[in-house]
Amino acid sequence: MYVGLVALGAAVVVLLEVIFGPIKGVDLGTLVLLATLFVVAESIGTMVDSGKTGISPSSAASLAAAVLVGPFGAAIVGFSSVLVIRRQDLVKRLFNGAQFGLAGYVSGYVFKLLGGRVGVPGEEAFPWAILPFMVAVLVYSACNTVLVTGLMWCLGELRIQRPRRMRWRPLATLELSSIGYAMLGLFIAAIWGAVGPFAVLLVLLPLFIARWAFDQYVFQQRAHDATLATLCQAVETKDYYTRGHCMRVAKAAGMIAEELGMPVERAQTMRYAGMLHDIGKLGVPTKILQKAGKLTEDEFAAIQLHPMRGYEIVREIDFLDEALAGIMHHHERMDGGGYPMGLAGEEIPEAARLVSVADVFDCLTSTRSYRTAWSAADAIAELRRCAGTQFDPRMVEALVRAVDREGWEVPDLVEPMKDECEQIAEREQGKAGTGAPVRVAGETSRS
Repeated sequence: MYVGLVALGAAVVVLLEVIFGPIKGVDLGTLVLLATLFVVAESIGTMVDSGKTGISPSSAASLAAAVLVGPFGAAIVGFSSVLVIRRQDLVKRLFNGAQFGLAGYVSGYVFKLLGGRVGVPGEEAFPWAILPFMVAVLVYSACNTVLVTGLMWCLGELRIQRPRRMRWRPLATLELSSIGYAMLGLFIAAIWGAVGPFAVLLVLLPLFIARWAFDQYVFQQRAHDATLATLCQAVETKDYYTRGHCMRVAKAAGMIAEELGMPVERAQTMRYAGMLHDIGKLGVPTKILQKAGKLTEDEFAAIQLHPMRGYEIVREIDFLDEALAGIMHHHERMDGGGYPMGLAGEEIPEAARLVSVADVFDCLTSTRSYRTAWSAADAIAELRRCAGTQFDPRMVEALVRAVDREGWEVPDLVEPMKDECEQIAEREQGKAGTGAPVRVAGETSRS
């Protein structure tokens, strides 16, 4: 219903413009070229934020249309989104076309209302055309935001909640990138009179090259993530009670970093530290990691070596940077009673203080060989009780706020994996259908 209403509103706007608007002066060739540019730009939008959000240079074409061919032309250029070369169902194409059409029309109308002249701007139009165009860009962005927000509300993706701290930096970065693309629309319009359609290539070709370079960066980041995830799996194969622990610690570390307002790049580094904080357990005997009872002094000493072993394993990975300190010192305590170096207070690197809280929180809310899982509320109470002595209070409170905002899903109990001999024995026993002994790999098993 919402998509239908948006599409109906866009259709009514165009119909009224056809009936009452001065559309005879619109240059058809310019309109077709701008629509083609819009479709191409929209088809190669760059996905960001782990594939959840996309940006494209299409706004530059739409805003250039608002200047060159007016509100009606900008609406038609926006409607051309239905022809985008991308896998989309009919409803999504319809909404996108109506959304961009309405945003283009309203921004073009505002540009005219504030004194902007439709057509190829001459030298006399500057700098006076800049102000109405900037307002048109902001209106274009606001229209798109309102329409998409309405759609997300109808889909159940947005809910009214109590006031909370907004993570505005990623949103601001994304919005500024989109506005930056849109501002190029005036440049396209300005040079259109001199070079005609080649204005498109002069402006957007460098942008497409920049997009290609950005895609290579994203690909590299995904390769990094996949490599580290593989290392995590190698650790977790040694202890079935810690399956998923590294990734959950990475998630909690990212939540704390974002709550503290760390830049995106540094927050990602904190996630890396969370993913690899236990990588040194590759050098700890499996029987110690899976021991259900109390550890002996020698066994605990072997456990205490894992931060340094972890550092040794990954120290040559350049992109880990600050994460190395988190791996090395995540078992230090604020009162100096931790290991491996007995650092205290601010001597402990910030990454280590952050990962320490994330690590213990997940440990407490997970079932282990020696105890059952705690609830998130009980785990938070324990973290607060130990704040100042074991944990950095600032990190604890950041985690509390993040969990309060986003919630925390307690992992399911992980059943121990049977070794290969046991699995083969059970299969053979099932085939035999009797309680007779089955010999497997030199051992005798009974059902």
